[in-house]
Amino acid sequence: MKLMITFSKKEGRKPIIAQAVKDTGVLINVERAFIDSSEGEALIDVPDDQCTLVRERMKALGASVRVLEHGITLDEDECVDCGACVSVCPREVFSMDAGGKLVVDEERCVICGKCIKACPHRALSLKFE
Repeated sequence: MKLMITFSKKEGRKPIIAQAVKDTGVLINVERAFIDSSEGEALIDVPDDQCTLVRERMKALGASVRVLEHGITLDEDECVDCGACVSVCPREVFSMDAGGKLVVDEERCVICGKCIKACPHRALSLKFE
């Protein structure tokens, strides 16, 4: 399951992901991270059966945690299969099938948002718990 972790660096430079791994024993895969001088955000992937444990530990360490129900969500009624998302996606989440229909592999999504900005019909969105 994917979790979006947001944290402030006001409390110092705590290694919260490393601390959560140490405290829970759960291996965490960091799929994407952005950290600047004041705050940070990381998309992590954890085993589904360990999600609650990791989520609660991250919260106790001062992070805000959102569960990502799905990677990217496609509104098939709005999509016109133009392929704009295919060309901008760094993780090859999108492809076209033999019939020219858009195919989405949401498990590969790292929530970069490039496809959402590129979609002329606003057919793509994110859904958090």
